[in-house]
Amino acid sequence: MHVCLFDIDGTLLNTGGAGQAAMEAAVAEQLGDVGPIHGISYAGRTDRGIIGDIFRFYSSELTEVIRAKFIAAYLRHLPRELAGRAGLILPGVVEMLSHLHQREDVVLGLLTGNLLEGARLKLSHHGLDEYFDFALGAFGDEHVDRDDVARAAWAALSKSTPVEPSLERVWVIGDTPADIQCARAIGAKSLAVATGIYSREQLGRAHPDRLVDDFSDAEAVLEIWI
Repeated sequence: MHVCLFDIDGTLLNTGGAGQAAMEAAVAEQLGDVGPIHGISYAGRTDRGIIGDIFRFYSSELTEVIRAKFIAAYLRHLPRELAGRAGLILPGVVEMLSHLHQREDVVLGLLTGNLLEGARLKLSHHGLDEYFDFALGAFGDEHVDRDDVARAAWAALSKSTPVEPSLERVWVIGDTPADIQCARAIGAKSLAVATGIYSREQLGRAHPDRLVDDFSDAEAVLEIWI
């Protein structure tokens, strides 16, 4: 059995900046008119880590109660931001997911820095949620480090599948060096796709097991992959 754990932003779809805009709206709601956020990286990060950076940037206290209120605000704003922006499913993604979903020897899950509910909102907005079992994989709710998200995904897989899959057949698919690294952290394979902010050359320096420009020729990608 092959297990394919997908990242979301920059890998499956582009939300047109909806996630960042929803974060900024949550900042305005929870912290007031404190000015724009500068110097915080989003790509390959977990939402928990990003939220921590936002509060450090504004030198604001972040307790678990405050974090929960901020997350609730973010999740309230996210649907509006998704609806108001020209997001898109990246080329070839639907064809590839459809093929993999039909295969009896493939299980599709998620390994993303998004909060679980944020991931669900983004995927359902674009009609991709039907392809994934949200119980298989892990999200950015509990961990700052992407490697720890990967370890949580492996633990979830071990509990959820009838037969524990071989790590040789577990694939992490993403568009950043963090996706490649977190696959390596659990001994899984990585498929990197240059559809995010990182170029093919930059991703290549992280030494993924497979590297493609995009999924536009889904059949060709599948031939070199699984």
